[in-house]
Amino acid sequence: MAAKKACETFSKSLIEEVHRWGCLKQTGVSLRYMMEFGSKPTDKNLLISAQFLHKELAIRIARRAIELENLPYGLSQKPAVLTVRDWYVDSFRDLRAFPNIKNVNDEQDFTEMIKAIKVRHNNVVPTMALGVQQLKKRMDPKIVYEDLVEIHQFLDRFYMSRIGIRMLIGQHVELHNPNPPPHVVGYIHTKMSPVEVARNASEDARAICCREYGSAPDVHIYGDPDFTFPYVPAHLHLMVFELVKNSLRAVQERFMDSDKVAPPIRIIVADGIEDVTIKVSDEGGGIAISGLPKIFTYLYSTARNPLDEHSDLGIGDNVTMAGYGYGLPISRLYARYFGGDLQIISMEGYGTDAYLHLSRLGDSQEPLP
Repeated sequence: MAAKKACETFSKSLIEEVHRWGCLKQTGVSLRYMMEFGSKPTDKNLLISAQFLHKELAIRIARRAIELENLPYGLSQKPAVLTVRDWYVDSFRDLRAFPNIKNVNDEQDFTEMIKAIKVRHNNVVPTMALGVQQLKKRMDPKIVYEDLVEIHQFLDRFYMSRIGIRMLIGQHVELHNPNPPPHVVGYIHTKMSPVEVARNASEDARAICCREYGSAPDVHIYGDPDFTFPYVPAHLHLMVFELVKNSLRAVQERFMDSDKVAPPIRIIVADGIEDVTIKVSDEGGGIAISGLPKIFTYLYSTARNPLDEHSDLGIGDNVTMAGYGYGLPISRLYARYFGGDLQIISMEGYGTDAYLHLSRLGDSQEPLP
């Protein structure tokens, strides 16, 4: 911990409490459990959920706060990382200061508090990206960034944990919706059509492509639109959007000055017994084999961070995927969060296939870094 900063901001007893709670065991929850538990959002169930979160969020947030103190290469001392560390300690303090939850009123107050925590952490991803950028500026340029394994592993753990924290808070908050749409349980849609989500995500990605380039290749989707399974539509939208956006950019840039018509992006949705697989294929020229290991790293992107040193940090979730090279590694974490995965297979000189595997069974436990 940056001792000087910590002393100025937080009391010694609070920091000691963070360390105590960071040693406690986390408890994972499966998609199926969230779905079954949330299907009856009675006052009693909401009370049980709030009591669980009161303890669980404090443990998870404390763990991340401790990790933020102990990063290699001086990353912990970077101003942006200190900002994130402060958010985590503030949120831990809010949770610990909240009294035991005994009745409906307590539960409603608690829900408002965790809503505010979720908002406080909206910009964690771009702010951490800024911290990594601050580190890169002062590092020996001869260091190969893929070799900074510790930082990659930390960011994977950190962002995976963040996905879990936001899922638990969001799920609890959404269960308070008095008129949920049919088949919706919190963040989960029990009859989600992957073809429909892929269509919406593709349209969003094409709109961005049109804005940047003036036109966009077509996207063709193959699969049964009536096939449904339980999943979190917001997670799937984010992943497909990212994959399609990358494919559109590759095809658009390859065919921009060509007389040929840009070939379409193809999305194939396959429903297996255990997995649902979504393949996104493009003819955007592919990635050289030497470049493939870099696509899942956090230190590789040449894209400009939308948050530069002087920008205002008061922006919402809208920037968190906006082209600073975190799209693929974070999409893979979203896939893995519920027991799936993301693989990229490329043919240099032709194009790239991304395979997004989603677990259909919904009974894998959350990964708990």
